[in-house]
Amino acid sequence: MSAPTLKSVSRSDAAPVHLARPAPSVIAALFCGYLAVGLPLPVIPLFLHDRLGFSNLIVGLAIGVQFLATVLTRGYAGRVTDHHGGRRAALQGAVVCALGGALYLAAAMPGLSPALSLAIIVVGRLAAGFGESQFVTGCVSWSIAAVGSQRAGMSMSWTGIAMFAALAIGAPIGMALYQAYGLQAAMVACIAAPLVAAAIAFAAASYVSPAGERLPFYRVIGQIWTEGVGLMLQGVGLSGLAAFASLYFAARGWAHAGLVMTAFGVGFILVRLALGHLPDKISGYRVAFWSLVVEAGGQAMLWEAPNEIVALAGALVTGLGCGLIFPALGVEALKRVLPANRGSAMGAFVAFLDIAYGVAGPAAGLVAGWFGYAAVYLLGAACALLGAAIVLSRRRITT
Repeated sequence: MSAPTLKSVSRSDAAPVHLARPAPSVIAALFCGYLAVGLPLPVIPLFLHDRLGFSNLIVGLAIGVQFLATVLTRGYAGRVTDHHGGRRAALQGAVVCALGGALYLAAAMPGLSPALSLAIIVVGRLAAGFGESQFVTGCVSWSIAAVGSQRAGMSMSWTGIAMFAALAIGAPIGMALYQAYGLQAAMVACIAAPLVAAAIAFAAASYVSPAGERLPFYRVIGQIWTEGVGLMLQGVGLSGLAAFASLYFAARGWAHAGLVMTAFGVGFILVRLALGHLPDKISGYRVAFWSLVVEAGGQAMLWEAPNEIVALAGALVTGLGCGLIFPALGVEALKRVLPANRGSAMGAFVAFLDIAYGVAGPAAGLVAGWFGYAAVYLLGAACALLGAAIVLSRRRITT
């Protein structure tokens, strides 16, 4: 017998119908929409640095500004999700992500000055950040609502698989399009992907969040901030991969920078497929601690990599470490809020990751300028170990 279909429910309904597994339509929409994040990752830094001639610091700022926009709008995304459902937030976010791709496309128009192209890209990054905020918060909360809180860890594992599969596939596709046809071709793909996601989301079933007291966003942050800090420190390593791997490989004369996010994504997806059930079965803090230790090892491999193979292996190990941190700490964060505030809780939780991306990009640019690109990954290893220490202390307090 097939699983029951998730139906649209109202606040007056006694209980929603939950699926045994995450809704395929939600996962597919999230994958397509998140391609708009993966496609420009290796492309924008090279365009800004090599074509327009801007410094590493400017590259880091341009990459990081998207995540600043995302973190500043997570509260809005959480409110939309709690009041109108995850599908509404996902649809709004997908449209705005497509607008961001259109702005990237405009920045590549011939005849523009480097300063004007940079300004358009920054505006595009801001639009993409606002769209991503709504899209990801909506889809993650939507998927959790579909399966119920007892399977929240499994749900977050699958939504993360969708996101990082999009990174793993989108990054090399973006690089290939950029190298073969220029920035315009890669950015057309950035417009098309979220529009496909919107079409999938529009056809899928919706839901309305459970009734209950809606807390202000700042109070939700106060309830889950420890878990958020652990997630934030995990994000430093991924930020270094996203922003500077292409430049790091180019500086070493290595030819396969487009495979860095693929290697990361393979490790990330493998550990979620094999062990994605663990956060629902055992302590999320225990899973997060060991995951952060593994991430630190992968970052150390990148820092000391004598050749391209070791560097790609370091990206793979980093992915293995990062894979379960979000669902492990996310499960613990959801335990701290009432069901009516789950959308805001997810928005607040992911905002800590946005902070990591927004701050780590410029910080890594400074580190790269002073000490070289390899030092970016020493920074990532140190942050992962600090996160492991914080998670360990939190686990001891709660046990």
